[in-house]
Amino acid sequence: MICAGRRHLVRTLADLAAQQGVELQTFLNRAVHKRAGYPAPVSSPGSRALLFDGEQVDAYLTGRPVPPLRSEGDDQEHDDDDLLDRREAAAVLGVVPDSWSVYKRASLLTEHMTLVGGVEHWPRGIVHRYRDTRPGRTAATGRPTGSGDQVPRDELLPRTAPLLDADPAVTASAVVEQLGVSRNTAQHALTRLRADRIADLVQERPELSPDEAAAALGYPPALARRATARAVTVLRARAAAPYLDDVAAAAHRAGWTTEAAPDVQLPGDDRVVAALVLDGDQAPVPALVWDERYGWRTAASRRHPITRDASSEGGGVRYLAGGVTPPPAALIAALSA
Repeated sequence: MICAGRRHLVRTLADLAAQQGVELQTFLNRAVHKRAGYPAPVSSPGSRALLFDGEQVDAYLTGRPVPPLRSEGDDQEHDDDDLLDRREAAAVLGVVPDSWSVYKRASLLTEHMTLVGGVEHWPRGIVHRYRDTRPGRTAATGRPTGSGDQVPRDELLPRTAPLLDADPAVTASAVVEQLGVSRNTAQHALTRLRADRIADLVQERPELSPDEAAAALGYPPALARRATARAVTVLRARAAAPYLDDVAAAAHRAGWTTEAAPDVQLPGDDRVVAALVLDGDQAPVPALVWDERYGWRTAASRRHPITRDASSEGGGVRYLAGGVTPPPAALIAALSA
């Protein structure tokens, strides 16, 4: 299982070999990853493609204590955004792993499948939703199968916040019971609220780490891991906001957009992405997308500028040179050329 918010830390055996400056076969021959004390894979037992948590590996290689991770067998409350491989997903359905190749063809599972280190994974919440709604099955607990959330989306955070105020250790299950929303919806609301409050406290008290801020707010570690990871991303998003606003202002002066600021999103809670729709008549492209890893690119759609996988060019996607944060004037000039 890849714990929620830790996808960006995943490393393959090839990554580990490169980290130590050796060829993959040399690494395997030396069986470095099998030595006593080396962090266990985050892949399920029996997996052929082994994946590891980079933070754990770095700690081991530098002689520091290896931080513990939740595992699939832990009694702690799991996160709907944990990523399960085929063995773990099959276990949720109560079927053998070989049968998963049939079940995974369902549209819900196909839509949410993601590759991590070349291995197929599915969010825990999606697997649970499929299990509870597939033909012949009904949800064992919670709301009736197929029923919608009873709280409008724009009211979700304001109505969840008092529950968190009253009990910093409130669980998603308690929110489900109080508000009549799905568990996945409740979990996302709690994660967002906790993350924003952790980020607020870190900005107020820079000497605190996100983990220390979570503890100061009374958030139990088992319930705050996802929020702590997201809080780190929230802080990066806030740091990038003035630059993104400057780009939006430059695009507005060029007559390309009426938007005052880009729409900032945190896909997977572990990276910052922003979209700026260019709705002006003379706009050179439908939209611009900024990714903290790659910088700016064009987008082919105004309605859906941020796509799941735009790592390569083509289909209206073109990456713009100039680094991750080129000066707004240089970006406008590049698009005007």
